[in-house]
Amino acid sequence: MTQQIDLGTTKKKLPLVGQDVMLDIDAELKAFEDSEREKLGLEIEQRWLEDMANLQFTKSEKSNITLLIGGLTMAHDYLVSGAFTSLGYNTVPLDAPNYDALRAGKEFGNRGQCNPTYFTVGNLVKYLVYLRDERGISTKEIVDKYVFLTAGACGPCRFGMYVTEYRKALRDAGFDGFRVMLFQQQGGLSQATGEASGLELNAPFFMGMLKGLIAGDVINGIGYRLRPYEVVPGSTDKATEEAKKICYEALLNKKSILLALLKSKELFKKVEIDRTRCKPKVAIIGEFWAMTTEGDGNYQLQRFLEKEGAECDIQFVTAWILYNIWEVRFDTKNRALLRGTDDAKLGLSGAGEYGVFLRKIGLWAGDKALRAAFQTFAHAGGFYGYHLPDMDAVADVAAPFYNNDLRGGEGHMEVGKLILNVVKNKATMTLSVKPFGCMPSSSVSDGVQSLITERFPGTIFCAVETSGDGAVNFQSRVQMYLFKAKQAAQAELEVALKDTGLTIEMVQEFLQQNPRYAASLHLPDHAAGHTAGDLVYEVAKVYGKSKLEIFAAQAQTALRSLRDAALKSGTEAPEKAQAAAAFAREAAVELYSIAKEKAPSAAEAALGKAKAKLGQVLPLFKAQKPEEYAAAAE
Repeated sequence: MTQQIDLGTTKKKLPLVGQDVMLDIDAELKAFEDSEREKLGLEIEQRWLEDMANLQFTKSEKSNITLLIGGLTMAHDYLVSGAFTSLGYNTVPLDAPNYDALRAGKEFGNRGQCNPTYFTVGNLVKYLVYLRDERGISTKEIVDKYVFLTAGACGPCRFGMYVTEYRKALRDAGFDGFRVMLFQQQGGLSQATGEASGLELNAPFFMGMLKGLIAGDVINGIGYRLRPYEVVPGSTDKATEEAKKICYEALLNKKSILLALLKSKELFKKVEIDRTRCKPKVAIIGEFWAMTTEGDGNYQLQRFLEKEGAECDIQFVTAWILYNIWEVRFDTKNRALLRGTDDAKLGLSGAGEYGVFLRKIGLWAGDKALRAAFQTFAHAGGFYGYHLPDMDAVADVAAPFYNNDLRGGEGHMEVGKLILNVVKNKATMTLSVKPFGCMPSSSVSDGVQSLITERFPGTIFCAVETSGDGAVNFQSRVQMYLFKAKQAAQAELEVALKDTGLTIEMVQEFLQQNPRYAASLHLPDHAAGHTAGDLVYEVAKVYGKSKLEIFAAQAQTALRSLRDAALKSGTEAPEKAQAAAAFAREAAVELYSIAKEKAPSAAEAALGKAKAKLGQVLPLFKAQKPEEYAAAAE
């Protein structure tokens, strides 16, 4: 006999596909759990509350709060703190993380975290312990009056868990309730009381930060360009420190940062250098923090390479910002046709009717504006001849080996940079540094890059990992590859001397007679994989000529550069025009499809007028019939 169960009116139905009611699985499960607890007489016990989740401070607290800033190079942290201080914040830039910070991070942090986590978390804990134990500030006052400001993100690695590690370590170290604020968590937030947040992420905030970051890039770039060739040891560091102070004062007092860089240029001009020294150029790539930090987090890699007789080609924070812009631009292009149906976390459904089109224009303008700002700062400071990487070119050369859709770390950029370094002879050796077990970077360097070294013979590529200990093993591996790089650089220099018929002594004599070519801020034209080779080829063009002939040669070089630029523009003009026409057509299709949904007749009439004017401005734009736009839109 079958048992009959009468469900009565309490029978529940799941919503059908197409109904307006959307099923929220999490909410349904939570409601079911609560109802079952109530039937069984179980009270909902709140076992633990994250009291460090309220990461804000109010405007009324702003004058009493001190922002602790860290995570980048010493120059960046110092200059950004000056910019924030000018906005009314009390700021303190933290020192570069050292081994004491590592010990504090490992003591209070979770096991299995990556090297940057231990160093950055430990560096903050170390400073707070210093305030408590040596400055005599109570724990309550530290928690109430100090805030750590850092950048936050997510991804397929442990970087997304940094803020959790900060809170865990701070709680265990006795600073329960200390606030760690992330940029991405702030904009537009208000306190539960209704009072506005004390950290205002407005235009002055980001403009000040951007000025500090770009100025820090320029100062660091000049320092790494001059230091390996300085005649008087320490002269570059002295000029760099003075330049940082000048720029800090300018940002602090809201004066012109460009004028400050112009003053700094005069300091760098006084540094005496000798570029006839044969030094391999080592391009440093890898995980962002590991290749950026200047402390024990990467065993002071940059200084170690310089001590071993190499020149460092570093990566800039500005380039990282350009990469972030490229990511959004790339994703927007791929998801553009999804429009309102793209409800994913990073989807475009909330962008509005014209959001995709406006976002594309905004990203393009942001990329160009950032590049223009960098070049303006660079020329003001004397950092000549450096060009930020073309993100599209890097992505294109890396695409056959590493899918551009894969993210984490620098993604495909490591592959693209290695290929370009080899193909364009931009560096003698490429060194990839990352924390031990860094999934995005290690999978690239240890996996894909082995294929690159096979496809491009002669590549000198060294992949190393940092763990906080084992400095001897790390540095020994670097020395092994650096030995090969030194041999390659010396061989390339000998080829350059043989091709030009010069000797090092002849080059040195020429530089004494023509100090313009020996000036500290002068950069020889690129012709070899290292600076000494570039200098030999440049001197060979004017060696044995009078000053008048040299002047004429310089004028010819300038004219040739203008001619080449004109020819390049002429060669690329059709391609750029076609790209512009394609972009215009895409925009027209998108706008037409939106307009047609609202007013078909008005859209066709407006399109008829617009296409006629567009054809006059851009002849390569081929006018199409409205029905063709409709077909393309669908």
